[in-house]
Amino acid sequence: MNRESEIARVTLTGSVVNLLLVGLKTVAGVAGHSAAMISDAVHSLSDFVTDIVVLVFVRISAQPQDAGHDYGHGKYETIATLFIGLALAAAAVGIVVSGAGKLARWLQGENLEAPGMMALWAALISIAAKEALYHYTRIKGRKLESSALEANAWHHRSDALSSIGSAIGIGGAILLGNRWTVLDPLASIVVGAMLVKVAWDLLGPSFGELTDSSLPADIENEMLEIIRSVPGVDDPHNLRTRRIGNRIAAEVHIRLDGSQPLQEAHEKASEVERRIKARFGAQSHIIVHMEPRKNG
Repeated sequence: MNRESEIARVTLTGSVVNLLLVGLKTVAGVAGHSAAMISDAVHSLSDFVTDIVVLVFVRISAQPQDAGHDYGHGKYETIATLFIGLALAAAAVGIVVSGAGKLARWLQGENLEAPGMMALWAALISIAAKEALYHYTRIKGRKLESSALEANAWHHRSDALSSIGSAIGIGGAILLGNRWTVLDPLASIVVGAMLVKVAWDLLGPSFGELTDSSLPADIENEMLEIIRSVPGVDDPHNLRTRRIGNRIAAEVHIRLDGSQPLQEAHEKASEVERRIKARFGAQSHIIVHMEPRKNG
């Protein structure tokens, strides 16, 4: 099974689970009078939508380079990751606003209806299902070097965390009596705040890649050490790096003995390229510019 098909299979598995959870949480939230569970249902719906985004964009990103995309279509996967982060941020803000509204009404003396046991059971089922999906999707994302899958894994984990918050709020409201029904909207606010942090962690790297941020300093230093390890190659400089989806791109200048035949110099430059690709992936885009070594 190729990379694209495996990503699609993992994502489809998650989308089926998400769709089932949307139905379960919606029914449990409405029937159980739980703001936290309805917020959880909205979060699962955002998970389902982002699954569709991943399926569409990863298929596009797998296409080879063409006349209009000399570096391939890898950044479409980054766009998918960006959409996931934005969807998660929007869901988080909605959850916080909804919970804050209920909290404000409680502070004004309104009695909030206690959630039912059905809402608590839905939260517990969601915790188990989404935590399992998180581990499954993250393992596959790392294996396939897919930023979109890894982002989606954290979306699953955030849904599990929101369900934990919901379970605490719903369980507290049920077990402690009517005076503590405020725990339900409080739980939804805490969950929303956690999701804002997760969304921020996803959006930062995506914006960085789309604006051609350099690779981390430790990776660039490792790349320079690889170049220096090639016999006859000196003074690697003007290193420029960026990421294109799950691939890296790098340009570098090296110095060689200017008196050697062109074929010999070209072979050394090719060896630099081979060693970098051996470390960072065969699909890496590497450009090596040769300069004569300065004498004296």
